[in-house]
Order: sequence, then C-alpha cells, then structure tokens
Amino acid sequence: MTPHLAFAVTSTRLTAIDWLVIALYFSILLGVATWVVRKAKDSATDYFLAGRNLGWWVIGASIFASNIGSEHVVGLAGSGATSGVAMAHYELHAWCLLLLGWVFVPFYMRSKVFTMPEFLERRFSVKSRYVLSIVSIVTFIVSKIAVGIFAGGVVFSTLFPEVRVNIAGLDIDSFWIGSVLVIVLTGLYTVLGGMRAVAYNDAVQVVVLICGSALLTIYGVVKLGGWSELRHICGSDMFNLWKPLIPAGQTGTWAPVIVKSAGHIVKQAWYFNDNFPWLGMLFCAPIIGMWYWCTDQYIVQRALGAPDETTARRGSIFAAFLKLAPVYLFIVPGLVCYALAKSGKIPELAPMIGPDGHAIPSVAQGSFPMLVEYLLPPGLRGIVVAGLLSALMGSLAGVFNACSTLFTVDLYEKWNPAASQHQIVRMGRIATVGMVLIALAWIPVIKGAQGLYTYLQSVQGYLAPPIFVVFFFGVFFKRLNAEGAFWAMVAGFALGIFRMCVDTPVTLGLAGLKGGYAEGSFLWIVNNIYFQYFSVLITIVSAVVMVVVSHLTAQPEYGRIQSLTFATATAEDKAHTRAGWGWKEVAASALVLICILCSYLYFRG
Repeated sequence: MTPHLAFAVTSTRLTAIDWLVIALYFSILLGVATWVVRKAKDSATDYFLAGRNLGWWVIGASIFASNIGSEHVVGLAGSGATSGVAMAHYELHAWCLLLLGWVFVPFYMRSKVFTMPEFLERRFSVKSRYVLSIVSIVTFIVSKIAVGIFAGGVVFSTLFPEVRVNIAGLDIDSFWIGSVLVIVLTGLYTVLGGMRAVAYNDAVQVVVLICGSALLTIYGVVKLGGWSELRHICGSDMFNLWKPLIPAGQTGTWAPVIVKSAGHIVKQAWYFNDNFPWLGMLFCAPIIGMWYWCTDQYIVQRALGAPDETTARRGSIFAAFLKLAPVYLFIVPGLVCYALAKSGKIPELAPMIGPDGHAIPSVAQGSFPMLVEYLLPPGLRGIVVAGLLSALMGSLAGVFNACSTLFTVDLYEKWNPAASQHQIVRMGRIATVGMVLIALAWIPVIKGAQGLYTYLQSVQGYLAPPIFVVFFFGVFFKRLNAEGAFWAMVAGFALGIFRMCVDTPVTLGLAGLKGGYAEGSFLWIVNNIYFQYFSVLITIVSAVVMVVVSHLTAQPEYGRIQSLTFATATAEDKAHTRAGWGWKEVAASALVLICILCSYLYFRG
C-alpha cells in the first residue's frame, strides 16, 4: 500500500528571481562537480586526497568552507544575537592555522600519510591508530555530521516554515525535510567526486558566501542607521571580548553555590556564572583550536592534498586570513539581527526578543537566515540563500569524505590488505551512507541542546584533549612512547565519554532528568562542571598519564621515528623545510597575528 504523501506550501519571501538565481548557482556547482567526476581516477589517492594536486588557494578556501559551512553560519549568528562577540575568541584562534602550516605540515608531508591515525601509527603504534580512528569517527558522527544536518534543518525551517509533508498521517515539518534534502544533495557529489569535488566546490562557495555575508552585514547596519547605532542598541557588554577576563568580584563573575540538605549547608563550591568563563577561554579554547586546526582529519586532509610542503603551508596561511572573517560575516549579523528586532525596525523579528529584553536562544539560532529573508532585496537574497545552503552542504561533504577516509584507510584496509583500489573507493562510498544514517538518529540530542554552537564546543571539549596531547607532545618530545600515547588516549577518552553519558540524559530529559540530577549528588556535580573546565581536567589527566607511563616503560626506537619529531628530524629534513618558505610566508603570517591583535583591541566594549 502506497502511503499518503502531501505537501503544504504557502508563500515565502523568496521571489521568482531569487529562485532563478538559486537554480543558476546550483547549476554552476553541478557543472563543477561533473567536470571533476570526469577527471577523477578510480584510485584511493585521487578519491581521498584529490591526487595530491590541489593549489594553495583551493586548500585555503576548502579549509575555510569546511569550517564555516554548518555550525558557524547558523551557530555563530545565533551566538552573536544572544551573547554578543564572546564567541569571537574561537574565531580569533586563526593563529592555530599558522601552527598547522609552520609546525605540523613538514611532519605530515614527509610521512606521506592519508590520515591522522596513520601518522600516529608511525609515531607510536598500531594500537594508537585504532583508538584514534574509532574515536574520530564517533566524534564526526555526534558532532560534525549531526550538527551539519541540524544546521541545514534550521535554515530550511526559517526560510521555508510553511513547507510540510504528511506521510501516512505523520506530519513532517520543514526542519526534517531540510535535514534530509541537505544529506541527499550533499551525498550525491561527495560519493561521486570525492575530495576533488569537495575542494573545488568549496572554492566557489567561499566567494559567494563571503560576498553575500558582507552585503548582509552592510544592509543591516544601514537599516539600523549606522555602526554607532548598532553599538548603542546592543550595549557595550555585547561588544566586549574582555568581559570574561574581568577579575573575580568586580561584576559578580564568580558566585558561590550553596548546596543544602535538610536545611543545613553541606557543601560550598564556586562556579563561573558567565556564559564564557575567562579560565575556560584562556586554557580550553586554545586546546580545542589546536586539536581542530592541526590534528583533525576533517581539516588536515585538505593540506594533505597539496603536492609539497610549500603549497600546504601557503594554503594554511591563506586559510588563517579567511578564518578572521566569521567575526564580521556571521557574529556581527547576529548582533544586527538582535538590534533590528529590539529596535522594531523589522517587525517580523520581534518574536526573537524575550520578556527580559534578551534574545530567545531557540529563535536566535535562525538569525542569519531571518536576516536574509527579511532584509535583502530580491535577487541578492537568492544569491545569499544559495551560498548559505551550498556552504552547509560543503561542510557536510568535507566531513563525509574525511569520515569515509578514516573508515576505509584506517580500518577496512587493515582488515582487507589485499583490497584493490576500486574496492577501497567503493567501501569509502558505502561508509559515508552508513555514517549519515547513524547521524540522523543523533539529531534529537542536538535539538534539545541549549545552543547549537555550545553543543558542538562541549562535545569537542570532551573528546579533543587526549588527541591534542598525543600529537603535540609526540612531535615535541621524542622520549614519549607508544604505551604512554595509548593509555593517555584511553584515560582521556574514558573521561570524555563518561561526561557525555552523564550530560545526554539531562539534555534529552530522559527518566525525569529534564531538571537535572539530585542536587549535591556526584552526577549532579559532574553535570554542572562547566564543560571547558572539564576539558582542561581531561587534558591534564591525559598529559600526566602519557608522561608517567612513557617514563615507566622502555624508550622508543629512535631510528623508527626518524623525521617524525623535532629531535629526530635529519639535517636534510630541516634544509628541505627551510627551502620551502621565504619572506612572503613570514610577512603573511605576521599580518595574521597583527589582525588578531587589532580585533582584540577593538572589541573592548
């Protein structure tokens, strides 16, 4: 029996010219994908690393597009509307990309690896490779893939709220329709074209998204009456990057928690009642940043697609420049959306403001697409919508390719060493489909989270520290061995997964836990430790375990790890690296640092 299928669609603010622009833009992307597929070879190197033949500008654009495609477009604008520029701390960690280009690229390019776990095997052991592969795949599913799908759903539900489907009496809203469409459209060109299709489409998307977002910011500021009016409506707090750094006691940043039982005080603790505590931003944010930009397969795979060190380094520096843009392209539009809603200059945005005068987080998540819908004129609106949707797809495409690379190269090839190149590529495509289906089941967890970007940062904060420790300690300290790396990851991941298991039932409201655990209980304490502090705890535990275990066991065979640490790099290695850069690379890197410093100095409230 065929189920009853019905669509309910009423008018949206997208006009015929908008739809024409969207169709034209996607036709261009389809043309690029078709061209790439025709050039593709049925080999693992071509499918997973674009034949190691990407140019520096494509690498930089692809790194940037992969990063901003999902959680940044939707999450950062929502964060800007609710918390001001506080999340710019993460965006101003563009210096981490300089570490990728100057510190890690030489090691990665020398080793000619496909994946980060493969590099870890060469530095430490096969056990380390397996642990990192499995944890990385889990991390991709519960954070990057699921968050990307969720972001697509948010965009669709904001731009097309009236679209609904009824299947056998089951009413499906635009959020779920958008999520599924994003997966299907993304999967098509990712499965067929591999890394090359992802990278070249990313290059096209970056141009459109940057130009469109810049115009969105300009239109919004003009509608408000100027930049000064934006600052006036939002207030100095929302323009203050340094607020979390104010010393304790001056503004009530630190406050005591009194836990009572039967009327008696049984415990007194301290917590940080700001959204972004300064200790967390000072220590945790760089840890997550260095893990993400320097050791995560999702990002580093683009640099691995370069033909040599010089190209990979230049691509990383170019990506660092682009990485500075989200502060002004996504966070500021969030501020603009909040100001327009609060001032009443766009009445349709009024429901975003709560009774307390602050933005409602669940509504503010749609700040960026709401601005597109209510602020931009026809034609231009279509360009930005197309760029927004394709960027969401680009982010997912990148993580699909990275995830399938991890599964295929690190697991499938180990299980089936006699597999042909055709079988390897086919398995990568099959793996992508399976992981997407698993990610769909995780969406309810994200939907129940306080905020999209906060959810992502907390998951990464729980799983990133042990990876950061083994990679950074591994290249700087040759004495650290395989046993130390393995047990550091086991201990760190155990703590991180434990915290996720404690948090998830509360997030979903399972077993009557919508209000949390019993106050004062062990699980309540764990659940209420701010995620950044818990991340720092995991980092410390992982580092201590790695150092202690390494020094209690035999030192590594230094001949086997030649060229994989600073201390074991040969004179030839150092000369080759030095020959790959000049004053231009140094000057460009210095300019990135100057831009970061200027941003911190400007956003002082």
